[in-house]
Amino acid sequence: MLANPPFGKKSSVTIVNAEGKVDRQDMTVVREDFWASTSNKQLNFVQHMKTLLKIGGQCAVVVPDNVLFEGGAGETVRRKLLHECNVHTLLRLPTGIFYAQGVKANVLFFERKPGSATPWTKDLWIYDLRTNINFTLKQSPLTRADLDGFVAAYNPANRHERTPTWSPETPDGRWRCYGIDELLSRDKVNLDIFWLRDESLEDTDNLPPPGVIAAEIVEDLQSALEEFRALAESLEGIGINIEDTE
Repeated sequence: MLANPPFGKKSSVTIVNAEGKVDRQDMTVVREDFWASTSNKQLNFVQHMKTLLKIGGQCAVVVPDNVLFEGGAGETVRRKLLHECNVHTLLRLPTGIFYAQGVKANVLFFERKPGSATPWTKDLWIYDLRTNINFTLKQSPLTRADLDGFVAAYNPANRHERTPTWSPETPDGRWRCYGIDELLSRDKVNLDIFWLRDESLEDTDNLPPPGVIAAEIVEDLQSALEEFRALAESLEGIGINIEDTE
């Protein structure tokens, strides 16, 4: 199963309140086959996909960072996912490849397994394709060749035979393995793991040229405008005129 669900943290419904005004309320999804009840769309997508997989079925799903660190229902989902599935790979995607520069996303790879008293996940391999890497939608878009390093590290021919590129001697390696005991000992089972030194936080000389920064700002503003335009059209589709709400 391959999926890139629509981003958006909360599920909501549009209602007409007692005063006759249109309002939106959070909608918590409750299903007996879900590990946790939540209004977080992405957590619900992950749970839903797990229920659709047959034993041995595999999934690769794009998720925003909050799925990796959010507490409450997020922690419950991560614990259950690590226990009932083999969550073997996490690809940290660079910013600038979706509709807005600031969106931080990942690809989570897991395989559904039968019932077990112990966690099926033994090791989680993480590839950091984000730190000190910069892409934009138009000026410097991501290409297939940019994923060659990850594909080679993933080793699709036999993912059980992998070699980390990180070690104390090679601290700039982007491919690293974490054991299940270390994962479960982290606060709230936080899987938002990174280890590379972010050069942009230490040396302003590594910032892109002003012209590139300005072009990225223009891209972000245009993308935001397109999002607002789409929102306005969707509201008009259900009978809400933005001008009437001013």
